[in-house]
Amino acid sequence: MSTATTAANGGGSTRIESAPGVPAAVGPYVQATSAGGFVFTTGQIPAAPGQSTGTFEGDVHATLRNLEAVLHAAGSDLDHVVKVNTYLSSPDQLAPYNQVYESYFAGRRAARTTVCVGLWGVTLEIDCVAVVRSEAAR
Repeated sequence: MSTATTAANGGGSTRIESAPGVPAAVGPYVQATSAGGFVFTTGQIPAAPGQSTGTFEGDVHATLRNLEAVLHAAGSDLDHVVKVNTYLSSPDQLAPYNQVYESYFAGRRAARTTVCVGLWGVTLEIDCVAVVRSEAAR
């Protein structure tokens, strides 16, 4: 699968505890769970809370790269995403977010919900649901 730290869970699910290159979880949870042919990711952020890449667009790229890494560790990728939830910290972020998002999902759009919320020291957070790639595609 990958060099991610994984743990099997009863009932045929797998937990991705730590994907390579992704900031560690800041609480008692895993970065993703794979079950029933789907991957459910935890909300990914650009870096550790309170840190930024310097620009909002850079934060979006960093967050989507983290999401890609977690999906890869769980046996999926952005091509297999079926639902995205995005949490922005300001309504003014929507246009630049959409521009960067489109570069990652062009031609393979997923269902998406985007809301503006108060976040803890980060500019955005993204989670998703994806289909696990078939063994032949890995």
